[in-house]
Amino acid sequence: MHAAASGVLLGLNPLWLATVVMIVTYGVIISERLNRSIIALLGAMLMVMFGLLTQEQAVAGVDFNTIGLLVGMMVIVSITRKSGVFEYLAIWSAKLVKANPAGILAMLAVVTAVVSALLDNVTTVLLVVPVTLVITEALKVNPYPFLFSQILASNIGGTATLIGDPPNILIGG
Repeated sequence: MHAAASGVLLGLNPLWLATVVMIVTYGVIISERLNRSIIALLGAMLMVMFGLLTQEQAVAGVDFNTIGLLVGMMVIVSITRKSGVFEYLAIWSAKLVKANPAGILAMLAVVTAVVSALLDNVTTVLLVVPVTLVITEALKVNPYPFLFSQILASNIGGTATLIGDPPNILIGG
């Protein structure tokens, strides 16, 4: 029973049904009431259940190379986080510029950009920002310029390599 072949499912055109499934899926993801991964899988499952996609088409739409690279990246980040590499780099850069706030701002941005080029940029920001907050609190300076510079540096560093950002991985694949 392949409903898409007949052109009508539940009285709806398959194009409209797929559009409704996509809009509802995005709406629930945007509401952030449920885990977005679960919602995305439920949306994909509905597409298969309604006959809008075959299981083969659904599996063919998954880029396993990207998923493998991201899983490997998560393992590397987990190991480096536990070893204190990110904290070491942030404190080393603060000592290098002798606790000068402007120098720390520049050094933390450079460190964030370099690490983001080698690892996933979102994860890099999540691991470096807590250390930045500790440093700015100790120096009694406003953390926002530091955070904004790190976010921008992370995005720039992430675009420098294929592994720095998931869209780059997809484009490279």
